[in-house]
Amino acid sequence: MRFTDGPRTHCEVTVAAEPGRVWELVTDIGLPARLSPELRRVAWLDGADRPALGARFEGHNRHRLLGRWRTVSQVTELIPGQVFTWAVTDADGHYGPPTSDPARPMAVWSYTLAAEEDGTRLRQSVRVGPGASGLTRAIERWPDREPDIVAARLAELREGIRETLAGLKVLAETDAGGRWSTAAGPRRA
Repeated sequence: MRFTDGPRTHCEVTVAAEPGRVWELVTDIGLPARLSPELRRVAWLDGADRPALGARFEGHNRHRLLGRWRTVSQVTELIPGQVFTWAVTDADGHYGPPTSDPARPMAVWSYTLAAEEDGTRLRQSVRVGPGASGLTRAIERWPDREPDIVAARLAELREGIRETLAGLKVLAETDAGGRWSTAAGPRRA
């Protein structure tokens, strides 16, 4: 696969909890920073304090090869109880010219929920590009290895998604009756 193909990956899990509870967790933007191997912390911007169409938040990331960087994300699709999507941009110009244009994101992430007989089917997905990122930097350096570089990055992202979904599932199923906060408990190392 080539970068221009819009590489994407996803994972799904069935959560033994009602969709409302799962929605509460996936729209808590601080939660993935506790579960993801790459995302370290997030904060709402512009006075926002919850997901809304057009709302923005910053993310701070760390990767063993790419180092640390900040992103700015914008909520691009929000269907309460069903879909939460955001475009991630390189507002600081870490990988190229600075941009906050959600039409040229580094990546687009999404949670999709569907009620099932035994709980909620939760899907997390990502599409990489078309904006510049660590992936494009690696491809520029080793253009002859592009398919392998893209495949390796998708495998990393898929593993991060698996870890995040596993953590969400545990939280939803063990605390289905109460409100969980990102301030509770120790942060995952």
